[in-house]
Amino acid sequence: MSDPIRVLLVDDHALFRSGIRSLLQRHPEFEIVGEAGDGMEGVKRAAQLEPDVVLLDLHMPGLSGREAARLIAEEAPGTHVLMLTVSEDGDDLIDTLRAGASGYLLKNIEAETLVAAIRAAAQGESVVSPQMMGKLLQGVRSEPRASTPAASAASASELDKLSPREREILAFIARGKSNKEIARELDVAESTVKIHVQNLLRKLNLTSRVQAAVLAVELGVG
Repeated sequence: MSDPIRVLLVDDHALFRSGIRSLLQRHPEFEIVGEAGDGMEGVKRAAQLEPDVVLLDLHMPGLSGREAARLIAEEAPGTHVLMLTVSEDGDDLIDTLRAGASGYLLKNIEAETLVAAIRAAAQGESVVSPQMMGKLLQGVRSEPRASTPAASAASASELDKLSPREREILAFIARGKSNKEIARELDVAESTVKIHVQNLLRKLNLTSRVQAAVLAVELGVG
């Protein structure tokens, strides 16, 4: 049996933390290693406990979630931060990802979506709520390429590594399409699309479709 995914909860609402704790305790793969009611305490606990994943609220008294994410990235570099917030503001999304967060989730997501997102984050993947993908890509389109985090991960020349089908799928990813939607567009099995996505991520040295979408927009794909 693999080691449990160690999770730290940071939110100023005790009732919300209680609900998340109860949800995750129903899954033996998770271990709640601690909680904090504000950003500064969250940073301290992350440094002490070095959890796999921190679920971090954005708007809290004192230290903001954005600044807490930046400090956690410095103090506990092996920890992945997932923002869990009510904010649908595109600037909040981009700012927290720049600060070092691995993902950005809205608090209205389904329970199983949250569970899957924590699993993905623990494996080093980036996760963004589907409702926010459009705002992320819009924000990337409006900024110079050099200022965006994926710019250093790959260059236009690396796109030559991709097959025509992989480039086609990358263009769909840049438009925020899911694997199921891409499969429907191309009239292929969803499992086939998943394999192509895995291959293009490996060739471009990326870890998630979020990074792939950002890179594709930066390079004008799709």
